[in-house]
Amino acid sequence: MIRNRDIIIVGLQPWDIRIGSNCKNMAQELSQHNRVLYVNRALDRISAIRSSDDEKVLARKASLRGDTNDLKPVSASLWTLDPRTVLESINWIPMPVLFDRINLVNNKRLAREINQAAKRLGFSDVLLFIDNDFFRAQYLPELLDGVQETIYYIRDNLTSQPYFKKHGVRLEPLLMQKATMVAANSAYLAEYGAKYNKSSFDIGQGCDFSWLNAALPAVQAFKSPVIGYVGALITSRLDLPLLEMIATQRPDWTLVLVGPEDDAFLASALHQCRNVHFTGNRPAEELPAWISSFDVCINPQVLNGMTIGNYPRKIDEYLALGKPVVATDTVAMRMFAPYVYLCGGPADYIAQINTALQEGNNSHLQEARKAFALSHTWEQCIQLLGVYLEQIQNVEA
Repeated sequence: MIRNRDIIIVGLQPWDIRIGSNCKNMAQELSQHNRVLYVNRALDRISAIRSSDDEKVLARKASLRGDTNDLKPVSASLWTLDPRTVLESINWIPMPVLFDRINLVNNKRLAREINQAAKRLGFSDVLLFIDNDFFRAQYLPELLDGVQETIYYIRDNLTSQPYFKKHGVRLEPLLMQKATMVAANSAYLAEYGAKYNKSSFDIGQGCDFSWLNAALPAVQAFKSPVIGYVGALITSRLDLPLLEMIATQRPDWTLVLVGPEDDAFLASALHQCRNVHFTGNRPAEELPAWISSFDVCINPQVLNGMTIGNYPRKIDEYLALGKPVVATDTVAMRMFAPYVYLCGGPADYIAQINTALQEGNNSHLQEARKAFALSHTWEQCIQLLGVYLEQIQNVEA
């Protein structure tokens, strides 16, 4: 257990993102027994210009002008910081030497703001927790005052994406090497971390299930059987041809897709299929009702560098409602194998959905799924984090 520490969390996601944010939930859990400073993403120069009307950009500008407090209490032991600095937008720079030089300047600007805030809070024995941010936090272990240990947390294989790949393939391993430990939310990402830091561990994934206690609103009913998906409809993560195949081969099934669409989905043949229904982006409070309305839930991921090791949190949300789930077999999905119908390829989907539909009202299966999903808590993640950190400290002692 991590107790009585001063913890600084730096990452890609701001505090004012939705409650499902990994780092936000981890910060709240850590603050039960520690003092925690959550550093919001500093404003960068291009975002300040291009996204001037964005809510988060406006909030950072208000802090810069001194219109709002940069340091804000969330609870008695948890604060957020809106850094009063602007970082240079440098990812376009092709030369590593020049990128590193300006990135060091950015890190120094951010470190100055964090050090000032930490001093105001009286932080001393600091545990630095870096959430996937291998650019803005590259030099923070050396620049921040009082840092005793550094945890690098990886929850997405960002270097598989074009923006982060440009400099991240080189920089992420460097940050992993200097960290005390690497914590990952899947076995695949822990194995990746172990290439650069032998103290790399899978601490699992926590989920927020508070929505299970809320009453379900009414949603549109469709002809049964309903095969459904909830989440962003983007071709970088979902197998669009697979969905088109399901819709055309089984016109007697109703395919309901809940979420915003990218351009490829908007232009797809699915919109001409009478048995396919797009709901568009729906409020978060509606999503459990949509899942409850499905006979079978699916997660038709396309296999790529991002998805193969990505923890599929939506699977926990499906299972928490006891629903049968059919999903693409990935490394990260193996832990779900006893509770999910896994598919090695497109040909398996029709057969596995058929099998799932034959279950009927199997209360034993439903309760097993619920219990498994509900075991994935943030408390468990933080406990594992503390166990592994203590092991490392004992070895070093």
